[in-house]
Amino acid sequence: MLEFSAIPPLRAWLVEQRAVGKRIGLVPTMGALHEGHLSLVDEARRRSDAVVMTVFVNPLQFGPGEDFRRYPRDLERDRALARERGVTALFLPAAEVMYPPGSDTRVVPGAIADRWEGTTRPGHFAGVLTVVAKLFHLTQPDVAVFGQKDIQQATLVRRMVADLNFTVELVVSPTVRESDGLALSSRNAYLDAEGRRQALALSHVLRTVDRAWRAGECDPATLERHMRDEFRMFPGVMVDYIAIVDPIRMAPVETAAGGTIVAVAGRIGATRLLDNHIFGTEFR
Repeated sequence: MLEFSAIPPLRAWLVEQRAVGKRIGLVPTMGALHEGHLSLVDEARRRSDAVVMTVFVNPLQFGPGEDFRRYPRDLERDRALARERGVTALFLPAAEVMYPPGSDTRVVPGAIADRWEGTTRPGHFAGVLTVVAKLFHLTQPDVAVFGQKDIQQATLVRRMVADLNFTVELVVSPTVRESDGLALSSRNAYLDAEGRRQALALSHVLRTVDRAWRAGECDPATLERHMRDEFRMFPGVMVDYIAIVDPIRMAPVETAAGGTIVAVAGRIGATRLLDNHIFGTEFR
């Protein structure tokens, strides 16, 4: 596995790969790798010949008082996991490489960012889209793989790809879960034993609302009431939002149909977690 920390040698290597006809896959991450990230590598390897994984804790997507400084970091472990999973090249830029002094251009998202995560974390998605646009520009991948767990992020990236005419194929890979249903997240490392038990609320509520929908309930207000009732079984969870929305604009729907997204966010102590499910797909 190759490693790059500067842009010119990364670009030179990518030119060499394309010159011999290789398709380039991109897996952007903030490190603290887990099986969810590695499943994205697997998907990228199926769709490309050379996989670039980026490990960069992006300061632009953290707001004041958020966990930028304490965000989990373990570069040696990340290196080992990436190598074992077949990553071709690891890009490890410093903040000053991605944002040189004087850099102030940002990608401003549209209406999709106005709700849900955008309300809770103002400015977050501008930071996400800016770094993703830069990574697309730097690597010019044929395919880029993102995780479904951050579904509003993936929806915004898809919109950016269309609006800014990127030629990349965007793939959203299903959420990977622990055996008890907890969605894998780097922030799970913050949880103690009781916090982890409370965190199971998110997958439990999504599984029960999926059963209700499959039994014929399609009224979003009724489904949301059902979810809030289920959340009461987990007093350690403070619900940030429940969103039952369409997959294109992330806007509330009048009827929950196949393809409708149901997304939740909640806090367990100081730890904030996300999860979601798409009606009509297998709950994984």
